[in-house]
Amino acid sequence: MTALSADADGILELISFAIGGQEYCIDVRSVREIRGWTPATPIPQTPDYILGVINLRGAVMPVLDLRCRLGVGPTEPSPRHVIVVIEHGSRMAGVLVDEVQETFQLPASLLQAPPEMGGGAEAPFVDAIIPLEGRMLSRLVIDALLPVGQTQAA
Repeated sequence: MTALSADADGILELISFAIGGQEYCIDVRSVREIRGWTPATPIPQTPDYILGVINLRGAVMPVLDLRCRLGVGPTEPSPRHVIVVIEHGSRMAGVLVDEVQETFQLPASLLQAPPEMGGGAEAPFVDAIIPLEGRMLSRLVIDALLPVGQTQAA
C-alpha cells in the first residue's frame, strides 16, 4: 500500500472495473479517460498482452489486454469492452477491461495486504485487497502492469 495514494485524511478515491467476473480497482487520479473499444494496430515482437497501439489525439499509445496481463487468458474484444487510459509518470497506456463499474471513496485503513501466494520475482500486480459490501476488490499496481521500457509517445 502506498501512503501517496491517500489524501491527508487517509481517504482513497478509487475506480473499479471488472475483468472475467473479478473486480479490480486503481487510484482514480491515474485515469486520464475512459473510452469505448477501438481496434488496436498490432505491433510485431510485442508481448502477448499488448494488443497493439491506438492514436489518442495524436499520441500513439499501447493498449494492454489486462485480462491477459493478469494471467487469466486473452480477451476477445467487442464493442461492449472499454479502454481505460491510465497515466503513470511519463507513461501512458490503455488497458482493456470488460466494464467500468464505479468510483468510490474509502478510508485507507480498509485496505488489507494480499496474502503471500508464492509469486515469482516480478513486482506484484496487486498491492491490497478491499473487502467492501460483500465483495472483494483487488487494488492493482499500475507501475507493475505497464510494459517495461515504455516511453511516452511524442
